[in-house]
Amino acid sequence: MLDGKKNYELRLADWECNEGDTLLLKEWDPETKSYTGREVSKKIKYVARFKINDLFWPREDIERYGLQVISLE
Repeated sequence: MLDGKKNYELRLADWECNEGDTLLLKEWDPETKSYTGREVSKKIKYVARFKINDLFWPREDIERYGLQVISLE
């Protein structure tokens, strides 16, 4: 994310965000259970919300194969 290569973020939709909002992402270290101090601020250009039962594929296929997020240039 810091170097610009990753331009997406997959998150649980337990909070509200919209196109045009600014998202402050802080790096978390799971070993120390604390923030590292590194952070990046990014403007949101698109938000896609979905629920698992509203997807195009059968739930069994999702459980078997999973989902992937694809970033396009």
